[in-house]
Amino acid sequence: MKAYLLSTDIIDWEHPDVLAKAKQLASHLKDDTAVAKACFEFVRDEIAHSVDFKRNPVTCKASDVLKYGTGYCYAKSHLLAALLRANGIPAGLCYQRLPINDETPPFCLHGLNAVFLEDFGWYRIDARGNKPGVNAQFCPPDEQLAFPIKIAGEMDLPEIYADPLPQVVEALTTYQTYLEVAAHLPDIDPEKLD
Repeated sequence: MKAYLLSTDIIDWEHPDVLAKAKQLASHLKDDTAVAKACFEFVRDEIAHSVDFKRNPVTCKASDVLKYGTGYCYAKSHLLAALLRANGIPAGLCYQRLPINDETPPFCLHGLNAVFLEDFGWYRIDARGNKPGVNAQFCPPDEQLAFPIKIAGEMDLPEIYADPLPQVVEALTTYQTYLEVAAHLPDIDPEKLD
């Protein structure tokens, strides 16, 4: 569990602003499930998804996502992991492989989180932000993610990662605008998964 509580270069929960927001969200809440829900709803509802809102800059580090109030799904998952870890709740990163254009290839990765809750164990949550056709919720033990797996080639990657995948970090740190990232979304070769 230790790896899922660390502050890192990207999940930088020891940054003063991230730590302050984490403590503010947890104030007066009594258990880890309530704290996790508050953190989830903050990131889902208050941090703008870069494409949905056509927002720059491109963010990657949790502290930058909080500072600028925007991020791709991956970046939003970095902030959510940081807020949870700052409150002593183990949190990791999860990925789905989804089609870029809803129903046909090519594919890209979609970033979300898993949180370890005392009453439920590992529980996946998706704070990408709701919109028509997307209704992600925090309702353990039931998962209600943004995107169900529907077609051949889509998949839930089975791992819970302590750190973001390198291709995700590369996309978020190489390109300068949300449109450039949109043209170079990261993917994974399913043949190379163990």
